[in-house]
Amino acid sequence: MGSGKSTVAARFRERGLPVVDSDQLAREVVAPGSPGLEQVVRTFGDGIVLPTGALDRSALAAIVFGNEEARSKLNAITHPRVRALTQERLVALAAQGHDLACNEVPLLVEVGLTTTLRPLVVVRASESTQIARVMRRDGSTEVQVRARLRAQLPLAEKVALADYVVDNDGPLASTVAQADEVLDEICRACGIDVARYPR
Repeated sequence: MGSGKSTVAARFRERGLPVVDSDQLAREVVAPGSPGLEQVVRTFGDGIVLPTGALDRSALAAIVFGNEEARSKLNAITHPRVRALTQERLVALAAQGHDLACNEVPLLVEVGLTTTLRPLVVVRASESTQIARVMRRDGSTEVQVRARLRAQLPLAEKVALADYVVDNDGPLASTVAQADEVLDEICRACGIDVARYPR
């Protein structure tokens, strides 16, 4: 959270690499009228639905944040659906001739996908940078952001599992340059012509 994975994924996308965004898929599986949303409502009540019929993310977050049992129930509903939709997208990309794709996954390590999704690219930033970014992005307080960070594995543990690490504490140009090097290295390791994804 706030480390900059979306920045790196955006750079990969700019170079023509397909990116499957799990955050976007997580929104799709609870879209209005979806079986996912129906199950979430059955589990957590009508109070999590806006008058428009869309999921009230703030109301749901208030229920599951800090409540491990509630979060586990939500994950049991959404995670299998996100994984199934991810697989659909990746199969479609392969059918279109893509030998490589990026799956941008928040909490990838926490949900046990480190053996499934390789190579693993971890984007890191200092905790102070993460906090400042999330406060700016979400309008959260520092206390709220720190609490959310405590609910995740420390970045150092994720870095230890990574095949590639991008340091996103510096200027954007540095992050982009590192992302470019990582993508080039992955291409070479996979026997894919780097020119397929021009800078």
